[in-house]
Amino acid sequence: MDAKRKAQGRKRRHNRVRKKVVGTAERPRLAVYRSNRHMYAQVIDDLAGRTLASASTLKDSESSDDRLSAAKAVGGAIADRAKNAGVTSVTFDRGGFRYHGRVKAIAEGAREGGLEV
Repeated sequence: MDAKRKAQGRKRRHNRVRKKVVGTAERPRLAVYRSNRHMYAQVIDDLAGRTLASASTLKDSESSDDRLSAAKAVGGAIADRAKNAGVTSVTFDRGGFRYHGRVKAIAEGAREGGLEV
């Protein structure tokens, strides 16, 4: 499968997920993006249209060798920043990616950091 069709499929899956997943002020959306090299996570209030917290492997992971532990570190970092912003509970937006591997590690890291995912 070529890269263009693969990206279109992910966007189609993401749109399907986004029909149901909406971030509110009480329960914002934890959006995850997985590139080949890095992981990104944002806590978003869709009704106000603002990002409350963000984290990525670019700055928030000390180890670039093990991508799974780096993703878990991003989950912990996003949990800390979300709690500083006054958020305790989020709804998880997997971004059209399968819930396994690095995407799952971000969710687990956020749970261990104290967020209700």
